[in-house]
Amino acid sequence: MFSGTWKKILWAGVAILAIFVIGVFYYSLFFKPTVSGGAAQNNVLVLLILGLILGALFMFLIFKANKAVNTTTTVTESSHTIVESMKKVFKIVCAEGYFSEIYDYRESKKYFSFIPAHKRALVVVKAKALIGFDFEKFVWETDEQNRKVRLVSFPEPELLSIDTDYNYYSIEEEILYKFTTEDFRNIQTKAKKLIEEAALKSDLSKIAAEQMRTLLTEIIVSKDWQLDGYDKLPKGSLPPSTNNINAKI
Repeated sequence: MFSGTWKKILWAGVAILAIFVIGVFYYSLFFKPTVSGGAAQNNVLVLLILGLILGALFMFLIFKANKAVNTTTTVTESSHTIVESMKKVFKIVCAEGYFSEIYDYRESKKYFSFIPAHKRALVVVKAKALIGFDFEKFVWETDEQNRKVRLVSFPEPELLSIDTDYNYYSIEEEILYKFTTEDFRNIQTKAKKLIEEAALKSDLSKIAAEQMRTLLTEIIVSKDWQLDGYDKLPKGSLPPSTNNINAKI
């Protein structure tokens, strides 16, 4: 109903009035004037001025405290990004997989060979893995006269990249045995390594190989060429039909 400024004014008035009433009551009980007339009026006037001064001081302190509580914190950030290197690559992503892992890390030791100390971290890791091929490792020969492409060697599908996100759900440590920055770095490295192994052991490599077979077939078909060397394709790909081997696709 009232704005912030009017609320402060209202509270200031209430505080001043309360201090004045308390002052008058205190004065009337303990310092009741023995004379009447001008002396008593002067005493009341002095008490009123004193009450106003105390009220003003009281409101000043409240205002300063309120300002300190409502102070807005200013955060200044700066960043300097440096490009270290750039190079051309020819890598094709043929499959992607999403993984979740609960990594339970525990470590313990004994002080003076008999005082046990323990620490534990429970981490939930979510990751996206991209499987594909590096065409710099791809070797082939072309016969333009007979319009043939012969595969000499073909790389196995590999993990091109993996994006990870770590959420620490529980951290248990003791006063003398706490986690360090190096500990958290090792935890994340080990957890990521497990995700990488799981990605390579999954069906992503097979899916990537099949996708590459389809891609090569479509390219050859679009150029009206023949493709030799299906046996050079990576493991896990679909077996070629006899009609496709050494035949016009």
